[in-house]
Order: sequence, then C-alpha cells, then structure tokens
Amino acid sequence: MTVDELKPIIEAILFATADEPIPLKRITEILDEDSDEAIREALAGLVGDYDERAGGIELRQIAGGYRFSTRAEHSEYIRRFRKQQPSAKLSMAALETLAVIAYKQPVTIPEILEIRGVSSSSAIKTLLDKRLIVAKGRKKVVGRPMMYGTSKEFLIQFGINDLTELPNLEDFEDLVTS
Repeated sequence: MTVDELKPIIEAILFATADEPIPLKRITEILDEDSDEAIREALAGLVGDYDERAGGIELRQIAGGYRFSTRAEHSEYIRRFRKQQPSAKLSMAALETLAVIAYKQPVTIPEILEIRGVSSSSAIKTLLDKRLIVAKGRKKVVGRPMMYGTSKEFLIQFGINDLTELPNLEDFEDLVTS
C-alpha cells in the first residue's frame, strides 16, 4: 500500500483504540505489511497533518506507541466539560515516592526510605493500586527486598514516550537554588 492509502487506515485504527497507545509493530501486524517503513512515513504524515491543522486533537507517540490526545492547552476546558478534577490525584508523599522511583529505578523500599527519610509503604501501596509502578523483581542482597519501577501507565499518565523525556534533576536543583 502507498502512504496515502495507509494514512486513513492507520488513523481509523488509532481512533478505534483511543485508550491504549498502539506500538508500530502492532500496526504493522494489523496491516500485514512486510516493511514498517511506509507505516512510519504514514504515521509521520498523520502527526504532521494534525500539527499543521492546529486543532484540538493531536497524534502523539506515548509509551512506545501512538495515540490521539487532546492538546495540553485545552486541558482546562476538558476538565470543565467533565466537571471533575484530574483523576490521578496523589498525596505529596506519593508524588515524592513516585519521583524517587522514576529517577532511581529499579529501587527498593529501604533505598526510598534512605532518600526520603520517611517510610513510604502506604505511598508504595497507593502507586501500585493506581498502576503507576510495578514490581521489577528482587534485589540480590540479604533479605532480597522487592525492587520497584515505573509502569507503562506512568508513561501514559504523564504523556511521555520513555523515561529519557523526564526533566533533568539539575533543572530541579536550579529551581530550588533560585
């Protein structure tokens, strides 16, 4: 298929599965294409089309896949429409714990305690319940504590493709010293 033939098909597939980002590999399987080069080109074209149009919806690469989302600058209006606050409300302790896990993963509860200086057990439970973190196995030390890391849901909730898109720790240090 040509890129112009692929674009509307890919757009329809992405629209039909709005909740979960779809990886390039899955799109290639669905379209039964030998090479993903034309699909990459079609996706790039779709991203460009939505950016050029500058409408309320954009096509983004998130969590290793592609998904439609509303533009960030319209979030306040979406919140008003839904008449609710963001669904991922977290306590300050949970946010701090999540930040430690995101930047230091895989990390154990004792390591988090050492960094934060306070117990994080209830924050860990909250983050596990919200599926923002997952168990990443056990550390090979005495007691074999569980190690934790961020999940695909974390990437989706924060609208990033991978952990390299997290802000640098130096940027935060600059904010504190200013």
